[in-house]
Amino acid sequence: MIWLTWRQYRRQAWFTLAVLGALAAIVIPTGLAMHAKYEDSGLAACRAALGQASMITQTASVANCESLAHQFQQQFGGMVFVAVLFVILPVLVGVFFGAPLIAREVEQGTHRLVWTQGVSRLHWALVKFGLVGSITAVLAVGYALGVSWWFEPLVSATGRLGYFAFDVQGVVPVVYTLFALALGIFAGTYWTKVLPAMGISLVGYAVVRVAIEVFARPRYLPAQTLTFAPDSGQTPNTAAGDWVMDQGVRNAAGDMVLPNSQIGPCGPEGCGTGGAGGPGAYNWMEYQPGDRFWTFQGIETGIFAVLTAALVYFAIRRVRVLA
Repeated sequence: MIWLTWRQYRRQAWFTLAVLGALAAIVIPTGLAMHAKYEDSGLAACRAALGQASMITQTASVANCESLAHQFQQQFGGMVFVAVLFVILPVLVGVFFGAPLIAREVEQGTHRLVWTQGVSRLHWALVKFGLVGSITAVLAVGYALGVSWWFEPLVSATGRLGYFAFDVQGVVPVVYTLFALALGIFAGTYWTKVLPAMGISLVGYAVVRVAIEVFARPRYLPAQTLTFAPDSGQTPNTAAGDWVMDQGVRNAAGDMVLPNSQIGPCGPEGCGTGGAGGPGAYNWMEYQPGDRFWTFQGIETGIFAVLTAALVYFAIRRVRVLA
């Protein structure tokens, strides 16, 4: 069974290795360039000196650090579009590996031949799921480590909890990939034609990922809030990596008067009557602290691990009743 499964999927395996090799040809040189620039420009030392506090006092060194970060973003900001490729890579595994795994066998009727050779349905399913899943997991771990290293200088300036940055860092790319594979397999047990199974896998993956990213992730832990006066000399610390979910200027009554804005820090002459919000106006920010990155990674990994296990379980149950 193992040898048969390998022969069936060796083309896809070699194709996947070729794709990963092509991506490595992009990631390695650009990653080395980003890491070198990040260190040599002084941005790494500058951000380390700022610490992890959410608020810091605006000084010349802080302004210089922000200037260095802006220059770095200007030079390498286009790499975010490359990161999109890594965001969609897991779903391709589900579409091209998971969906055909059962659907093609049933569509062509070859599954009956195997079952008449003394191989039980459960054994057949476990070998196929296990081999393809193991290879996928190994490749996903390598891909996750490589992309995390590559993207590290960029996320230091934008925060690791934000969209795209979170999705290609840490351990979640591995469970995304395994979830996509399990979803494709499950779809292939219900829609036993390859093309419909591939379409269901693509749509289902997109719906689940967007739902969790938009509605669940911001609520894994209660968001924190900060308020600070325009003339306090305080400013949010970009080096903390906080995920700013909402911000603006509120008046003395607490009403939002300038959404997605901030006034101050003011110079020695002060801010007069409180800026655009009038007397008593203050800055307000709702955020998830950057030090929650690994906590959020663990929560999201657990969610997708449970979903993956459930999909595999129901896929096996479906295999046992296939005609």
